[in-house]
Amino acid sequence: MNSRPAADLGPALRIVQFEIPGSGRRVGVVQGEVVRDITSVRPELTHVVEAARTAHRENCLLAELLSELAAGQAATEWNYGELLGARPGAGQPFLQPPVDDPDPHRVLVTGTGLTHTGSMQSRNEMHGGAAAEDETPRSEPETDSARMFQIGLEGGRPAPGQRGASPEWFYKGNGEILRGPNSPLELPAFALDGGEEPELVGCYLIDFAGQPRRLGYALGNEWSDHATERINYLYLAPSKLRTCAVGPELITGFEFDSLELRCVVEREGATVYDSGPLKTGQQFMSHSLANCEDHHFKYPQHRQPGDVHLHFFGTSQLSFSTRSWKFADGDVVRIESPGFSAPLVNPVVAGDPALAAPVEIQPG
Repeated sequence: MNSRPAADLGPALRIVQFEIPGSGRRVGVVQGEVVRDITSVRPELTHVVEAARTAHRENCLLAELLSELAAGQAATEWNYGELLGARPGAGQPFLQPPVDDPDPHRVLVTGTGLTHTGSMQSRNEMHGGAAAEDETPRSEPETDSARMFQIGLEGGRPAPGQRGASPEWFYKGNGEILRGPNSPLELPAFALDGGEEPELVGCYLIDFAGQPRRLGYALGNEWSDHATERINYLYLAPSKLRTCAVGPELITGFEFDSLELRCVVEREGATVYDSGPLKTGQQFMSHSLANCEDHHFKYPQHRQPGDVHLHFFGTSQLSFSTRSWKFADGDVVRIESPGFSAPLVNPVVAGDPALAAPVEIQPG
């Protein structure tokens, strides 16, 4: 379906979206300590998706278009450190998620689980299986999680041109649940807990012909409720209906082979959780990138021209199975990958207490 060779990833670029209060949205390219303001050169390009659509019309990649515009002398420069530290609502320019759409209902946020070699043990224990000294699949897996993981090991890396085994898939919401750097992740009043999930996020735009186009990757915090999920595996779907964070940068030219992440949770200035190194990328996954993408975009409703897709690719470790505390208002979650992107930092905030009460339905 692609018109360019699959290996042609284009130039490596770090792209951000930011907002100037009272003036609106901007697209920028990170170059060292500064952000080159693309919108100051092309005022119509206020969103990354608009730049991507323009690139497709001009028969080039998004990164190629933005790289050329950023190289010009006319682009305004912003201090990247100040943008990274700015909080939405504080009256200063601040970062938004690196990919979204002016119409949040054109954004589909989804994910694939049980993809990483570290994920099976956590989920197996969560869903009633015994802890294991290693992650070698048993001849008769104890739980549905273990069975799904074994299916991936056996069929998740098909030969080119072949369709492999389907991974687990889940829906999180539309663009209304998307949060950027320094924006709070809500802990709903009806939730039993919050739960960090440090992951890579694939960012896609469906072009005018219905062709999915991978714009790049970003750091993400998938943010779920593992306490609810542990009650019964069939509660996984509602446990995912939470806000999530993506950013701060859209990374182009990345091969999705190997990357090291780290997640740290702080409470009142003290570290209460440190994941240590977390491996991600195809080297550490039971499903290939191509197989995950195929099983998401094989559905015609996922190839509607103009739609934006943000897809979480899973994590190798959660804090839930090892901690005695629950997330609370004021906690701060930091996901980092030095050399790949600036960190993604988000506070946790208690949700509207009114959501603890049953919803009353009125006659139509």
